[in-house]
Amino acid sequence: MPVTKISFGAFTLNLETRQLLAGERQVHLTPKAFELLRALIVDRPKVLSKAMLQDTLWPDTTVIEANLANLVAELRAALGDQARAPVFIRTAHGYGYAFCGEAAELAAEKSAGPDRARCWLEWGRLRFPLPDGAHVMGRDADVDVQLDAATVSRRHARIVVSDKGMLLEDLESKNGTFRGEERVTAPVALANGDAIRIGSLKVTFFVRSAETPTETLEV
Repeated sequence: MPVTKISFGAFTLNLETRQLLAGERQVHLTPKAFELLRALIVDRPKVLSKAMLQDTLWPDTTVIEANLANLVAELRAALGDQARAPVFIRTAHGYGYAFCGEAAELAAEKSAGPDRARCWLEWGRLRFPLPDGAHVMGRDADVDVQLDAATVSRRHARIVVSDKGMLLEDLESKNGTFRGEERVTAPVALANGDAIRIGSLKVTFFVRSAETPTETLEV
C-alpha cells in the first residue's frame, strides 16, 4: 500500500496532509522547508546534491545558494538538530545534504478517511494536495500553495474544494490567473487535467478517482 506517513525520532511526516507532527503537536514548516524534508527523507540515506535540491524546490527559477542553506537551517531548527552533530540532516560538504536518521514508513489505510485529499496541484516535481476547503496560492510564506516566482502575487489566486465541485478564482493578482487560455475574472469550475497559469507559472490540476494511481508522491 502507498506510504503516506514517515516516522522518525519524535516526529511523524504526513505526506498527504503536508504536516510535520511532534506527537500531537504540529511543527510549523514553510512550504519550501516541507518539500526539502520530504525530498531528503524519501531518498534517504542518499546524498542529494545542491543542484538537484534547487531544481526540485525552485523549478525553472535561478536562485542563490544561500536560499537552500537558509531552508536547511530552518529545517534543523524545527527538528532541534545541529549541523555539527546531526541526528537527522547531514551536510555532505561541497556537495549537498542527506537524511541520516532512522525512519519507518507507514502504509496508507485502505479506506479513504475524511482528510484524504480529493484533488491536487502539480508544479514541476512538486505536488500540493488540496483537501476540502479554500486554498490560497501565491508567494507569501503562509499561503497553502507557495509558488516562489516574481510574476506571482503574494496572494494570487484561490481554489475552493467541496462536495459541490472545485472552483478557481483570481484574488486581484497583478499578472492574472488563467484556466487554459481563458483569463479568470470570476470563479470558474475546474476539471481533471486542467492547466492553470499563475503569473508566468504553469501548474496542473488533478482530481482523484478510482483509477488514479496513488502509490508515490514524486520528489
